[in-house]
This record gives sequence, structure tokens and C-alpha cells, in this order.
Amino acid sequence: MRRFGSVIGVRPEKLAYYKHLHANPWPEVNAMITKCNIRNFTIYYHDGLLFSYLEYIGDDYETDQKMMAQDSATRRWWAETAPCQLPLPGAGEGGWMEMEPLYHLD
Repeated sequence: MRRFGSVIGVRPEKLAYYKHLHANPWPEVNAMITKCNIRNFTIYYHDGLLFSYLEYIGDDYETDQKMMAQDSATRRWWAETAPCQLPLPGAGEGGWMEMEPLYHLD
């Protein structure tokens, strides 16, 4: 299993809508996340930042990510969430910046 943590900003005027979307996630998007071997996916909010955590249980992360990116429901979901997000300086495609893990205890 691989663990990932990422961070991105959120536009203050879009925060309520972003929270609404994630309080009512689309079932087909959740199903695709699961199909792509992602578990324990969580997004946290604090002071203008969104922090995500997920565990990847598959064998080919890049292939699973490509499959997710080709899914029409996921693409529509991203079209809703992307305008809410504010990429941080230096972030790559998608805007989320991967965080370096420093400590973990099971």
C-alpha cells in the first residue's frame, strides 16, 4: 500500500459550494475512486487550504489514474471542483501539490 498526502488552496468565495459537493458526492465518482484502488480517501479543510489523504492498494498507480481521468463522470466532477480550487505556486497539472510524508504509526 502507498499513502499520499496533497495540498491545494480553495477560493474563499467557492468554499461553501466545495463543501456542498463533498457532502453530496456523486455515487459514480465514489465508485470510480474505489475501482482505481483508492481507499481511506479524506479531504480536510483549514484556513484556506484543502489537505487530502489517501491509500493506494493497487499495483499500477499511473494506469489507475489514467483510467480515472478517462471516466466521464469523474471528468464532470472535476469540472465542478476545479474552479473552487486555487493551485499553490509550483503545483503541477491538476493543481494538487504532493506532500512529503514525515511520520506514520499504524
